[in-house]
Amino acid sequence: MSRRCELSGVGPVVGNNVSHANNKTKRRFLPNLCDVTLASETLGQSYKLRIAAKTLRSVDHIGGLDAYLMKAKDDHLSDRAMKIKRALKKKVAAA
Repeated sequence: MSRRCELSGVGPVVGNNVSHANNKTKRRFLPNLCDVTLASETLGQSYKLRIAAKTLRSVDHIGGLDAYLMKAKDDHLSDRAMKIKRALKKKVAAA
């Protein structure tokens, strides 16, 4: 399973461990991924997603999964998230 947020696309970044003697060795900074269930009010369904903790805060701030997906850029979203977004657009267009 890739260590990538399904909504924001946040993944591991590379940096250095720096010792007291200023020796540098490569390391990876991994995102804080959480398995959460988010509810779509428009679709009336819940979805299990693996998202970063900071993305969860953004989803709450923006106003829920539906609002976040409508604002999100398509290239940041995973295939599962894009499927939800397409269903959301279809439902909104039909209403």
